[in-house]
Amino acid sequence: MIVWINGTFGAGKTSTARELAGLLPDATLYDPQLIGDAVRRLLPRKRLAEVSDYQDLPSWRRLVVDAAAAVLAETGGVLVVPMTLLRQDYRDEIFGGLAARRIPVRHVLLAPEETILRERLAQRRREAPEQPADPRDPGRDPGRGADHIPLYLQALSWLTGDAHVIDNGRLSVRETAERIADAVRTGTAAVCDIVQTPEPTRETVAAGVLLFDDRDRVLLVDPTYKPGWEFPGGVVEPGEAPARAGVREVAEELGLTLERPPGLLVVDWEPPRSPAYGGLRLLFDGGRLGEADTARLRLPGPELRAWRFVTEEEAAGLLPRQRHDRLRWALRARERGRPLYLEAGRPTP
Repeated sequence: MIVWINGTFGAGKTSTARELAGLLPDATLYDPQLIGDAVRRLLPRKRLAEVSDYQDLPSWRRLVVDAAAAVLAETGGVLVVPMTLLRQDYRDEIFGGLAARRIPVRHVLLAPEETILRERLAQRRREAPEQPADPRDPGRDPGRGADHIPLYLQALSWLTGDAHVIDNGRLSVRETAERIADAVRTGTAAVCDIVQTPEPTRETVAAGVLLFDDRDRVLLVDPTYKPGWEFPGGVVEPGEAPARAGVREVAEELGLTLERPPGLLVVDWEPPRSPAYGGLRLLFDGGRLGEADTARLRLPGPELRAWRFVTEEEAAGLLPRQRHDRLRWALRARERGRPLYLEAGRPTP
């Protein structure tokens, strides 16, 4: 299990985490800032100059998950993780990756009042005025911590609905840690409900279903557990027919029962690109949804955040490139009335 202590700079995450690690049985302190230190040493300066914060690096987000899983496999028990996450998509990606490894996360937010945060940051500036700044690590720059308060206040709309909130403005570090420990023991700090299937260990077959509105716009969904938009669908289970897998996923994800089996549009072989294994990706034509069907759309909160109908051009700004190529050729196959075989998103000669 992981106890993730969130909050903006000055909230007291690190000191509370150290105290909490001594209160929970078999607890280990795991600070993802160490992963940031490693990434800054490993990546070329040119790449580092392209981001303003190391959290913007996909390698950091993936390594945070991989290292957490490795440490838990080594130590067992509980990992106490002090780390600011103010972008919901990054939280979704990291917690989704942990969920894929069957690691439950209890998310705690330390939320002192803004005036107290600013007082603490001012005190840090006075105590460490000569500390060198790193533009990619505002947590180590006392002068920049206050810059993140507006981002934190903006993120409160989703943070307070997701995490167990503790106002530690008038609490000591020990009292704060004791409250978290009690919330973990009693289950008041509930397990984050992001779910994800285990990461594949070999090539997979996945089935997606394209659903259209009366303007021939295609339906896309926004998964909580990975960046980028997707087609309704998922991995085909062992012994399951791909078309039936697509029908099952549409029912599970959107609450819709397709009246007829979907017709095949494209088969796309996705080559392995580390760390992904690739495999076959099939897209089916699920037909047009009427107004009544659209009104019945229901999203499972732990898996999908939103849905929308988009044009082919609009999809280009939402889908990863290869996924958009797959959509583009699926739409051409739908127009021509015959399926296409693709490799890496391109038709074969």
